[in-house]
Amino acid sequence: MKRLSITLCALALALAGAASAQIIPIPPGGSQFNPPPPPPPPPPSMAPPVVPQMDAPVHPNYAPAPRQSFSERITKCLDDAAAAGYGPNKRANYSRSCANR
Repeated sequence: MKRLSITLCALALALAGAASAQIIPIPPGGSQFNPPPPPPPPPPSMAPPVVPQMDAPVHPNYAPAPRQSFSERITKCLDDAAAAGYGPNKRANYSRSCANR
């Protein structure tokens, strides 16, 4: 019986020690309701930068620039005509010829 109580006491102490190991200490000025701080950022990459070579062949881009929609071109041409001081009839003629170029 004495051996059982000693075993139970030892078990209780072990559990109390395990429970106290899980308690996170609160720093001075902190609160138990504050969330934990975020993890540190990853370390910077140590890869060297790519240096352009003097004798490397140039690969120009021959793709044409994307063209604006017809509506955007008409609006721009009407704005240009109004800025030039054209009247309504001249503005309509100018915008038609301008947008179809």
